[in-house]
Amino acid sequence: MLLKVFRRNEKKMSDEELLAGYLSGGGPGLLAELYSRYMHMVYGVCLKYLRNREESQDCVIRIWEKVAAELVRHRPENFRAWLYVLTKNYCLMELRASASEKRHHDEWAANQLIFMESEQFMHPVDRDESETDQALRDCIAQLADLQKRSVELFYFGNKCYREIAEELSTDEKKVKSLLQNGKRNIKICLEGKNVSY
Repeated sequence: MLLKVFRRNEKKMSDEELLAGYLSGGGPGLLAELYSRYMHMVYGVCLKYLRNREESQDCVIRIWEKVAAELVRHRPENFRAWLYVLTKNYCLMELRASASEKRHHDEWAANQLIFMESEQFMHPVDRDESETDQALRDCIAQLADLQKRSVELFYFGNKCYREIAEELSTDEKKVKSLLQNGKRNIKICLEGKNVSY
């Protein structure tokens, strides 16, 4: 009987009444009515942060699922404000995850670049590996200290920019610059030794 009363009056109920009814076992229809009132706000916040319509539409659905799960643990006094903050935080986490994924991809691509540009790795049978390896070691040893350390940590230690930056007490942009300059200097050095790279 209580559920029927809720269903008839959902449109007339305040946010607080809908939320209280849902939390006291009134059924998902109450939450659906509450969420439908603010779906446009959720979409707008997602679009503002993510700047992609399709991704924002997907996030609206995922946030809906998150709202249902979070309401079990949190009982917000102001649903609209709570939903806004939850949406904003969700979008920021999506952006961080996307940036992290892009950074890992960029690091992987940079790591593969040395292999793609290297004749040694494309045609290993055509040359004496020990001579090339020794020449490469010699050229790395001639690098400036920070370049050498960055190259060693990135290519041999499998460290990412962030980890290298922490270890060298510098920022990630500086690490990227050190690696680019180090690769260029190694290339010049190997050319001077008449070693194909």
